[in-house]
This record gives sequence, structure tokens and C-alpha cells, in this order.
Amino acid sequence: MASIPPKTDPDLQGKVALVTGASSGIGRATALALSEAGLRVAVGARRTDRLTSLEESAPGEVLSLPLDVTSYDSVARAISEVVERFGRLDALINNAGLMQSGMILGADVREWERMVDTNLLGSMYAVHAALPHLIETKGHIVQVSSTSGRIASLGSGVYAATKFGVSAFTESLRQEVTTRGVRVTLIEPGFVATELTSHITDATMRQAASEIAGSMRTLEAADIAEAVLYALRQPDHVSVNSILIRPTDQVR
Repeated sequence: MASIPPKTDPDLQGKVALVTGASSGIGRATALALSEAGLRVAVGARRTDRLTSLEESAPGEVLSLPLDVTSYDSVARAISEVVERFGRLDALINNAGLMQSGMILGADVREWERMVDTNLLGSMYAVHAALPHLIETKGHIVQVSSTSGRIASLGSGVYAATKFGVSAFTESLRQEVTTRGVRVTLIEPGFVATELTSHITDATMRQAASEIAGSMRTLEAADIAEAVLYALRQPDHVSVNSILIRPTDQVR
């Protein structure tokens, strides 16, 4: 019988990770899982009030930071604070995301801008600001994307475009930094029980997303956190480049 890995991992003990979008869902679950594994964790989000309860729930040292990934200055400032506090950065978990599904005809293009700024540019900003520190520690970048980065569907054209963009950026990044000892992992979850669909302003699309989620046993945020830990736990010579993780009941 395979042994269950301990929550505290000697190879990860004392390392430092920054999790973006940590106020809820996958980000929050990942931050807690990393803390349980022995990492020192910095958590960033715009909703800083929610980070207080995360700090209280985490077993290890947690640094809460105001972080708006759509602002490069905010991202750079947060990473500087992490390095100033902990002296290093070993892992960046790029998780902040926004989904505002809707048809293209008649769309509010300001919603498109917010998704591009958050999902795509925000991910790029965090990588750019963190990369010098991660090269120094031979660290790890985990990009939390979506199955929409592989398959576009009706009503999610712009959201899918941002996630396809994350996939392309991530592969180019991997090729650039892998010879410098930095590992890069793309995680593409299917339906997860989080607040993500609550961002949808189109009532028809929000109802459709709710019905789809209700038709299956959705993933939990903790399932994705375990996938993040799996990638981080690999020995230095092993790079898990991509993890596609769907609910068993999800067809597409």
C-alpha cells in the first residue's frame, strides 16, 4: 500500500512562496496547504480583509499583502516586501483570476479589459517581477489556468482567450528559464467549487454555469492545492510541466 505523504515536507520546510488571489477559493486552499507543508507563505489579494482569517487558520508563518495584479507597481511592491521579510522567494503561485462570461455581440468591452488585465497581464506582471529572485533560488512558478485554456466554448470567448494566452506565455517562459534551474508548471482545472462564477454579470451565463456545476461532482479547491504541492514536491531533476485536472463527471 502506498504511503500517504506527510503534511510537513522536509524538502519544502522553510521555503518561501507567494500566492496571488489568495482571498478565496483555490488561492486560499493552496496557501493553507503550503503552510501545512512547512513553507513560509505570503498571500496577496485586493480583498485584504479576507486574508486575516487565512492568517489565523494557517499553522505556519503567513505574510498578508495588498495586491492588485492589474497594477505592475502593486505586484513589484508586494514581491519586494516578500523578499525583505523572508530574504528569498522560492515559489510563485499565480492564481489570481476573473471570469466574466458572455456573448461577444453586445458585450461590455470593459469586462474584456478586466479579464485581460487580471488573467493574462496580471500573470505576466507577477512573473516578470518575481523572476530575478526565482532564478537566484532556482525556484518554481506555478500558473493556475483552466481547461478553457485548451477548449473554448460558447459564451467564454474572451475568458478562454486569456487562458490560451497564459498557456502560450507559460510554455515560452519554461523554455527560457528551465536551463537556469527554474521549473514552470501549468495547472488547468476543470469545474471547481469556488466563487469564480459569481463574477459573471450576464444572468443567463451565470445560470448556465450554475446548472453545469450542479450536474456534476465538482472539484474542491483543496484538490487543486494538492496538485500544486505535487508539482512542488518533485526532486530538482523532475519538472512537472502541465497538470490537467477535471472532475470525473466533466466531459469537455
